[in-house]
Parts: sequence; C-alpha cells; structure tokens
Amino acid sequence: MKSRLFFLLSLIATLLSGCGYNQIQMNDEAVTASWSEVLNQYKRRADLIPNLVSIVQGYAAHEKEVLTRVTEARASVAGMKATPELMNDPAAFAAFQKAQTNLGGALSRLLVVAENYPQLKADANFRDLQAQVEGTENRITVARNRYIKAVQEYNISVRTFPNNLTAKFMGWQPKANFTVEDEKVISTPPSINFGATAPAPAPAK
Repeated sequence: MKSRLFFLLSLIATLLSGCGYNQIQMNDEAVTASWSEVLNQYKRRADLIPNLVSIVQGYAAHEKEVLTRVTEARASVAGMKATPELMNDPAAFAAFQKAQTNLGGALSRLLVVAENYPQLKADANFRDLQAQVEGTENRITVARNRYIKAVQEYNISVRTFPNNLTAKFMGWQPKANFTVEDEKVISTPPSINFGATAPAPAPAK
C-alpha cells in the first residue's frame, strides 16, 4: 500500500514538473518579489516629497502651480491600492503606472524650478533631499527593470507549450507589465546640476 502511494506521488510530481507547474510557480514568486521592490522604491519617493515641497515653498511660495501639481500627483498615487491583484489587472495596472509617471514628471518640474533660486540651492536640507530624490529615481529604474524581466519570464512560461496547458487548466494568465514608452520617461532621473545656469520652468500643459 505504501509503495503504491509513493509511486503515485512520484508520478504526480513528475507530471507536474514536466508540464511546467514548478517553473511557473518559481517565476510567479520572482514577479511578486520584484513587484514588492518596485512598490518599496515608489513609497520611498513619495515619502521624500512632503519635506521637499515644504523647503521649496519656504523660498518660492509663489510657485503655486508647480507645488500644487506635485502635491496633487502624490495624493493621487497615495489614493491607489497597490495590491498583488494589481499585477493581474491590465487596466488597473495601467492607471497605477500613469499615476506614478505623472508624479515623477511633477517632481522633475519641481526640481527644475528650484534651480532658479540660489538661496534654495544653497540650503543644506534641500541639497540632501535633492540627492535622495536622484538616488531614489535610479533605484526605481533598477527595480522596474527587474520587474519587467521577471514578468517577461513568467509570461513566456505560461504561454509556451506544454506549460500553457497547465496555465490554462489552473487559470493562470499573463501579467501586466510596464510599457516601453513609460520606461523611457522614468529611466531619466531628474537633472541635478548646481553649477549650471538653470533652465526655464517647463510651461504648464
């Protein structure tokens, strides 16, 4: 009896391994882990914004439009629930991606405006926050690239034969990913140049 049970379990394990079940599971865990890191870096950026806005406001309170836009963009991101299910909902993922892109753009414009205020640039707290923003944007790019690759591997594993039969039987679908166009935007960190003449602020769209 025990030998039959052992044989049956061994057979099931062999079949599952051969049909890609284990590989899909490993790829899914890799996607989850890389997504957690993306969210971690996005949160790090969002946490920096209130103090950055506060310092800029102290020197350039009349830059209301830029300050309001970055504050509203942060609020929009904060109002979205970044649950694990988000990865499996293309529409929700696209909305989340757009909100994060808008926040990154608003933050970049805030830093460009700050270049026009020598006293602000000389503020030690501002310089520290500015450096942290640049570092965070770079971390976001790295985290997103890892997520893109993890999702690519997962999607291949659920689409190719014979894994696709297992995926169809289990109800596993390809996951949403960042778009190429959005990647070009976010892969360019805010410019931080204390010595050069500051460019004029970008006109509001």
